[in-house]
Amino acid sequence: MSPTLDTTLRDVLGEKVSARLSKAFGMVTIGDLLAHYPRRYAIRGELTPIRGLPIGELATVIAEVRQVSSRQMRNRQGGMLEVVITDGQGELTLTFFGQKWRERELRPGRRGVFSGKVSEFRQKLQFANPDYQLFEDNESVGVAEADEIVRTPIPIYPATAQVPSWSIAGWVNDALDQLGEVPDPVPAELRARRTLLTAREALEWIHRPETSSQIDAARNTLRMHEALVLQTALAQQRQLVRTMSAIRRPAAAGGLLERFDAVLPFERTPDQVTVGEAIAADMTAAWPMNRLVQGEVGSGKTLVALRAMLQVAESGGQSALIAPTEVLAGQHLRSMTKMLGPALAPELMPTLLTGQMSAADRRKAALRVASGQALIVIGTHALLSEGTTFADLGLVVVDEQHRFGVEQRETLRAKGTSPHALVLTATPIPRTVAMTVFGDLDVSTIRTMPAGRAGIETFVAPVAEKPGWFARVWDRAAEEVEKGHQVFVVCSAIDAEKETKTTIRPGADDGTGGATPLVEGEAARPHWGVVQVAELLARHPRVGQLRIATLHGKMPADEKDRIMQSFARGEIDVLVATTVIEVGVDVPNASTMVILDADRFGVSQLHQLRGRVGRGGVPGLCLLVTEAEAESIARSRVEAVASTLDGFELAEIDLELRGEGDVLGDAQSGVRSSLRLLRVVKDADLIALARGEAERILADDPTLAAHPELADALARRVTHEERAALSKS
Repeated sequence: MSPTLDTTLRDVLGEKVSARLSKAFGMVTIGDLLAHYPRRYAIRGELTPIRGLPIGELATVIAEVRQVSSRQMRNRQGGMLEVVITDGQGELTLTFFGQKWRERELRPGRRGVFSGKVSEFRQKLQFANPDYQLFEDNESVGVAEADEIVRTPIPIYPATAQVPSWSIAGWVNDALDQLGEVPDPVPAELRARRTLLTAREALEWIHRPETSSQIDAARNTLRMHEALVLQTALAQQRQLVRTMSAIRRPAAAGGLLERFDAVLPFERTPDQVTVGEAIAADMTAAWPMNRLVQGEVGSGKTLVALRAMLQVAESGGQSALIAPTEVLAGQHLRSMTKMLGPALAPELMPTLLTGQMSAADRRKAALRVASGQALIVIGTHALLSEGTTFADLGLVVVDEQHRFGVEQRETLRAKGTSPHALVLTATPIPRTVAMTVFGDLDVSTIRTMPAGRAGIETFVAPVAEKPGWFARVWDRAAEEVEKGHQVFVVCSAIDAEKETKTTIRPGADDGTGGATPLVEGEAARPHWGVVQVAELLARHPRVGQLRIATLHGKMPADEKDRIMQSFARGEIDVLVATTVIEVGVDVPNASTMVILDADRFGVSQLHQLRGRVGRGGVPGLCLLVTEAEAESIARSRVEAVASTLDGFELAEIDLELRGEGDVLGDAQSGVRSSLRLLRVVKDADLIALARGEAERILADDPTLAAHPELADALARRVTHEERAALSKS
């Protein structure tokens, strides 16, 4: 019986090869190996005489082996094989490292096509680890045959030092030669409508193409396979959620929600109203709500979440909001208590529960939660502990979802009986990413911002090119304080001295990173830490006269809270902090944000930090201090943030600059972070098409009984662990 995609590698390629592939790539089956697609293809190019080969370029020659020698290397393990080839007029050396076995086939007199990147060593032309194809002994090769060999693309696979590309290519060939029938996950009708290859053809053409057009056709087909399988998995998860029972949580006439809205001192924005209505409807359905709300910094996501909590509280249900930091959790407590006002706050008893509270305070808080007195519970990871129990957990709110893993979110949800879930993010997600990564969630977007915001101006301070700007940054900060405003200074580290031992600024050539001294005579530093900046600011002739404080994540919770409240009351002029102030911190009088080493932060993080200023009637100013070189990717990130205040536009730019692998990697779920050929930007239309097809297939055939090939592909592509991750998201 011929091997199938589910046959183990051990059964086809042997124990030794199987162990190597398992260790390097986690491969177990033939299907795993054949889904390890080439990352690119080398086109051998035109045949070129050896004499005059261009250094640094890929070239191809037809030549004969003249001599072969091998020797041990002095400075590294293993041997080096040197093969001199000639085309009758010039000579070229082929160099292979750790591949002595090639000596058996590269015998003097053998002829073939040799392709590689041309380099020069000791004034001799060289190919290092080239690709080649030998002719049969005594085979006469004409121009037509040589051209055909030259045009054949060479697959280059993702590889490791221990498992090189050419080894993978050989094993793939062996597997394809032995492989039996290949089931096709795409229904025949869809395959015909989209003019796709069969699954077998697609695998043959992606691994053993004869032309570039075959590669394109194979990729088109396999992208559709991948999109359909992943969207089917997500659609199944949406179906599964709707089979679960949830307690309906309708708002009552004259109840808590109506009372809250009646005293709200401002009109909700149109988007807040629309998203609020969607959430209210979700929580009266028979199945649990599973909604993601994305919106700009300051767009009112907290208000939307609080109204959902009030709706749950009307039936005696509790809501738990988990935040990534102590500072943010405390900010949420104060903000929600203030919004509820003196009439509603005592009824709902908003309660804080964090790991750094004193044992006595934590016991009191935990008792309120367990007894059901606290209808709104706000905390950090402490909410996940076994000792935290709820009387009736009806709603889980996850703030800044990218800071939490799937397991953490599930642990909290498990403390209730199919509670509703609301996930918040201030990091806007491009439509294509949302559809691929969060395809099992209903996604709502808040775009409109509350009225009365004065706005933010953002400038890049490229201090490597213009050193004088560094001093101007601090003069500008002092000017803002003199106007009665406050300033954030954000650093990428707590203590740069400690990080200097392991961190060198990219592009530094003198070990100092070329950082501009703040005070004349100061030594330059690789980058700025909270400790060093606070010391230097204290010596600044203008800023040093101001009230300066520091804040970072390693401080005790009560000290962090004390400093933030003091800053909020206007008792601190300049707060030097790490990104602990990135989200949720609301100080309307703060007008200026100075971000040092801005190129060390991502686009979305810079946008989040900038959102801490310009929140009231005071115009915001953000100064992005960077030493990144002009035209570099790091500099492009910084300049992109300065170019627009639109977080959704920045999300798209971020996707282009970083590459979607990084973006998808934040999803914290294997199935969502392991795209192979699919690209969420380029293949947006295909993903949307696959989503519609998956929903149509499942509507007619919920168990996939009539689509066994798709069910099999799903079982291979989405592991038990990945499906478990999906079910918990």
